[in-house]
Amino acid sequence: MTALSEYQRLEASGLWRASPEDQRSDVIVSIGESSLVICNIREKPLAHWSLAAIQRANPGRMPAIYHPDGDPGETLELAEDEKAMIEAIEKLRAAVERRRPHPGRLRLVMLGASFLAVVALAVFWLPGAARHHALTVVPDVKRAEIGGDLMGQLQRITGPACRSTEGRTALNRLARRLPAPRGPGRLDVVRSGVRTTINLPGGTILINRTLVEDHEEPDVVAGYIVAERLRAQLTDPLDDLLSHAGFRATFRLLTTGQIDPASLETYAQHLLKSPRPQPETDSLIEAFGAWRVRSTPYAYALDISGESTLPLIEADPFAGDAPEPLLSDADWLRLQGICGG
Repeated sequence: MTALSEYQRLEASGLWRASPEDQRSDVIVSIGESSLVICNIREKPLAHWSLAAIQRANPGRMPAIYHPDGDPGETLELAEDEKAMIEAIEKLRAAVERRRPHPGRLRLVMLGASFLAVVALAVFWLPGAARHHALTVVPDVKRAEIGGDLMGQLQRITGPACRSTEGRTALNRLARRLPAPRGPGRLDVVRSGVRTTINLPGGTILINRTLVEDHEEPDVVAGYIVAERLRAQLTDPLDDLLSHAGFRATFRLLTTGQIDPASLETYAQHLLKSPRPQPETDSLIEAFGAWRVRSTPYAYALDISGESTLPLIEADPFAGDAPEPLLSDADWLRLQGICGG
């Protein structure tokens, strides 16, 4: 983003709250490489907002009120005298918006592509071809949107993601340490519903709270994240969704850019009830090496005796020399408290 560099030394004062129930607190706001950084007056980070997902609650009015996309309860208020920061945020938001696929253009492209797909289906009767075509033309921003819609369906069962401020910061650090193949990827911890972990279109992974609360080291939850990242490489989560939803949902995605809520609801139930397929051991060991994570703790988490997971233990790529830490001890303790006990 060409407009970013000129603002990376800019700071401003503001009022921030994590949720409507919390009191507003004085904070210092600055612009990082890809996020808006919110710190307390002692310069301790409280939140990182992606620059690509900042929304303004009151356009054209003062004081300017911002919130992360999809979470209007967490707000940042900037007074009128912080004009430089407000102008910077608005300019960056405009730059992000220009880079987004225009809905009208996207729909036109998808309508044209869907016509060709329908012709192919009429001639060859291959539903798989339409699904493959959808996976080719659907952009990452649309995948993330579908993942967010699916998350909304899942939260009816899992409840909202845990949002302890310090735990969320630690979780973001773990996400950066274990990025998704097609981008940074997001991690969310939920209280129930998810057996261990599941991945969604767009790179988000949902994690059951027990994986961070019931283990003494972050290597276990990291192992489950690596396994999910590998599954996403082997089987596109959007492909899995469309395979389950059927040709009608695929056709609707191609023609309207949307997946109907009923299909998302049905798939959400399937996703929570179905056991996660275990990747082949050789691929899994290679993935642990690529993400620089020990495989032994994950192996014992799967089977406390280690008998059925012995190859993961014996072929641990870091059995001799440990890789760089996944998290500091302090961050691991913060992450373990992300759900507030």
